[in-house]
Amino acid sequence: MSAQKPASWAYSEEFVAESDVIERARMRGESLGCVPVLPGAGATLRLLAATASAKAVVEIGTGAGVSGLWLMEGMPSDGVLTTIDVEAEHQRAAREAYAAAGIAPQRTRVITGRALDVLPRLTDGAYDMVVVDGDKSEYPQYVEQAVRLLRSGGVLAIDNMLWHDRVADPAARDAVTTTLRDLGKQLRDNDELIPTLLPVGDGVLAAVKR
Repeated sequence: MSAQKPASWAYSEEFVAESDVIERARMRGESLGCVPVLPGAGATLRLLAATASAKAVVEIGTGAGVSGLWLMEGMPSDGVLTTIDVEAEHQRAAREAYAAAGIAPQRTRVITGRALDVLPRLTDGAYDMVVVDGDKSEYPQYVEQAVRLLRSGGVLAIDNMLWHDRVADPAARDAVTTTLRDLGKQLRDNDELIPTLLPVGDGVLAAVKR
């Protein structure tokens, strides 16, 4: 690795600046103990949503609304974000963030509950994009549901897939790291998907459903 590489990564991470409303949502999230997506990951989500012209998006893990704000910046003006989180307090903060951004209430469907209870009730092939950023131990089950929910050509985006640089370290074998490492390999080898692993934020695995 060249000596310049870390500086290039830092530069690219800050290349697209967060809006004031996203910065405020990040601060609210951090005060609640959320771990919002990093700016590079947020900008990537916005790009993917725009590329897919994603009008129907499912987000697993609302947090305080940071990722949702990025997504809605990329979605068409009539797009609807369905966002799921087990923590009602986090979702109240997210609603505040959406309102501060001037997002109409009908553009968000905020569902409080366990994602694994909610996802099976959503319609097969009805979504343009699914974002996974919830309980890491449940990622494999989330992804199984996400692939079912996506239309052909739809986009899957999974945050934290480098997990604090541990996934790339073969000596790191804790449960979460192993789960994420194995999941990445499974998705890489899944003929139903066209995947890539992006070194933005804490690692975003993005894939298109064939």
